[in-house]
Amino acid sequence: MTPPSPALAALGGAPIGRVHRTVLLVVSAMFLFDLADLNTFAFAAPAIRATHHFTVQDVALVTALSFAGMAVGAVLGGRAADLLGRRLGMSAAVAVFSAASLLNALVSTPGPMAAARALTGFGLGAMTAIAISYLSEVTPTTHRGRFQAVALGVGLVGIPLTAFTARFITVSHPASWRWLFVAGALGFLLLPLVLRLPESPRWLLSRGRVAEAEETVRRFVPDFRGDGQEQPASALPAARPKARFRDLFAPGQRRNSLVMMVVWAFALTGFYGFQSWVPTLLADRGQDFATSMTMSAITTIGAVPGAFLATPFIDRFSRKHLSVALGLIVAAVGIGYGLSTDTVAVMVFGVLVAALSQSYIAVLYSYTPEHFPTALRTAGSGLGNGAGRAANIVAPLVIAAVYTAPRFGYVGVFVLVAGAWLIATLTVAFFGIDTRDRPLEDLHGRAAHDGRVPEDAPRPAATH
Repeated sequence: MTPPSPALAALGGAPIGRVHRTVLLVVSAMFLFDLADLNTFAFAAPAIRATHHFTVQDVALVTALSFAGMAVGAVLGGRAADLLGRRLGMSAAVAVFSAASLLNALVSTPGPMAAARALTGFGLGAMTAIAISYLSEVTPTTHRGRFQAVALGVGLVGIPLTAFTARFITVSHPASWRWLFVAGALGFLLLPLVLRLPESPRWLLSRGRVAEAEETVRRFVPDFRGDGQEQPASALPAARPKARFRDLFAPGQRRNSLVMMVVWAFALTGFYGFQSWVPTLLADRGQDFATSMTMSAITTIGAVPGAFLATPFIDRFSRKHLSVALGLIVAAVGIGYGLSTDTVAVMVFGVLVAALSQSYIAVLYSYTPEHFPTALRTAGSGLGNGAGRAANIVAPLVIAAVYTAPRFGYVGVFVLVAGAWLIATLTVAFFGIDTRDRPLEDLHGRAAHDGRVPEDAPRPAATH
């Protein structure tokens, strides 16, 4: 094992300064556009159905292919950011989802709409995997959770913003749904800010770029001297092969990878099973178009304080234990929503589901990057995120089948959603690790953070 890194020790123990706040502001803005774009189709769907006669199955197809794009984007974008850098990866992701959102406004039939949403999803999936890893790597150890929660909380403003914009634009003029997607293209305005962010010093060290890493640490910690004490992995004795994607499933790392894949798959099935379908299900259950849009928009208000609600606790208590407690509560409240018939009860339970599920997501955003070493962090985060998006390729189709089945219907959808939350919760309870107050390097061994295969991973066999 290599000696502790002075640069990374300084970075992990730094007080919050101007550069930290700038990073948080820009990442929060990226999440604002990310979450607005992600939810645009859900709130545009009733208007699209009214003007272009989309069926429930058409809505399911577009939603499923959107998640397919996110799955591919999370995995490929995450791996690319391990190879090319966090800053370049985030910039490319923002450019892709902004351009694709504009393309969404130009199509109006199920096939082209699904293709456009898949491309949008590619950019959104890549951005999330890279951004949560980047934020984890540049934030002081004692603030890793709070920074993720604040960034998510600011980003979540995009959901009610999209919901209420859709409510006021489309109720009187359903054909105006295209403007919702045009607004998503404004993400292009973020590119100059993203390109000016400091690169992750941890990533720079993993690539052997010592001088750049120390200079970047000084941007966060002005009194850090450095003095060239860092050494690239290639200069160390007995250096092992550079980490590859397959090393996510090597001994010592396999369990973490599988846990994150299962948790993301079922947590996102539960989350989007509720979030993406509420407007359409309310409209089809007998609510008139304007009422269903108003109720679903009010429900989303709970999402914003939900992430901020996690900030006092997320670094104080074990993220493992927080995710278990929140998962159980969300499952119970979701069942309450499905069983409610009174309008006020529906909105109260809806706000609670939106709030508490976002508290859970804030914990998951913090918890996920901590499961992977630097050389594989965005790939690992992308793998977990991608598993969640891949599950949601199938989940909308399953939800549509459950909803249209005479024996299940509306309540059956929310029983399915609660079951997904329970599986995610039990997985963390039995197999999750405790990462609270531990430097990233101590979670996986320092060799792994130098960009090498962990010491307990076997050397790959020779190939011909």
